[in-house]
Amino acid sequence: MAITRREILAGMAAVAAAAAQQQPPQTAPPAAAPAPASAQPPGMPDGPRVPRPRTPPKPRTTPAVCLYSQHLIKVEYEAVGMVLRDLGFDGCDLAVVPGSHIAPEQAGSDLMRGIEAISGVGLDVPIISTSVTSGNDPNGRQILNIAGFMGIGLFRPGYWKYGNAPDLEARLVEVQREILGLASVGRAYNVAMALHNASGDAVGAGLWDVSGILRGIDPRWVGYDFDPGFATETAGVSGAGIVMRLAMPKLKAVTVRDFTWNKDAAGGWKAAPCPLGEGMVDWRPFFAALARVRFVGPITIEVRYQAKDELNAFRRDLDFVRKQIAAAYGAV
Repeated sequence: MAITRREILAGMAAVAAAAAQQQPPQTAPPAAAPAPASAQPPGMPDGPRVPRPRTPPKPRTTPAVCLYSQHLIKVEYEAVGMVLRDLGFDGCDLAVVPGSHIAPEQAGSDLMRGIEAISGVGLDVPIISTSVTSGNDPNGRQILNIAGFMGIGLFRPGYWKYGNAPDLEARLVEVQREILGLASVGRAYNVAMALHNASGDAVGAGLWDVSGILRGIDPRWVGYDFDPGFATETAGVSGAGIVMRLAMPKLKAVTVRDFTWNKDAAGGWKAAPCPLGEGMVDWRPFFAALARVRFVGPITIEVRYQAKDELNAFRRDLDFVRKQIAAAYGAV
């Protein structure tokens, strides 16, 4: 779901006008000094000035609620941070995938600037989402190099599929080799991997298949980006609770979405995305479980349903998550 640039500019203008009426004039801060050549991340070619590494964010007592940046794809990446700030988000899950604001092959020129455009307005970039599935991917290495340099501690890799593999056990061995290789690259740049449990043919949709793979890997560097929506779609409400318990000891990030079951034209059941709290996911025990382990990592909101007013859809789902966090964390 993508919001139009006209809607964004109109909303930002209204917010700026209201703020100008309520606040006294302020003296402009002095211009920042140019970063020295030593600010260039290791392995990057010499060139124009690049942003300094980010100041580490302050410790949190509750999760940082983020929006997946693809939902703002029609907005230039320089404006994404301002839009998220005005909507009330804590940060951004920045996509570095084909068709995103920052394509993988353009990471060297755009990724640091994209991160700085968001963190420069006071928001966090706690995680980036990528399409990388191999440690031998040169674009992937550059993305993780820059992410580590900019202080981003988490990345979500791409997806491994079973496809038409005749031997599923052999396919899992291949995936394990890829995960180990990619994790070693992430560790070299101080960026941990968060595996997302997608649905369908994706390896790890039910978590059981990758649980054995992760058993021998240091949990500091590889864990889960748990998605209760996909977990419920794959395993049902009760099954989602079980796989959630499996994910909790290695939980690094959370992605939230909701859905309902609808019949398609052929009479089959199909998962249809819907606003948070209006579908099949049992949210109260999920957030209670996060509160019990004092999870303070990022929670990414993905809005996959169609809405007439996309800005209000973002705000509505954000408000839902905030209320769930307040109720669960306040009760612990």
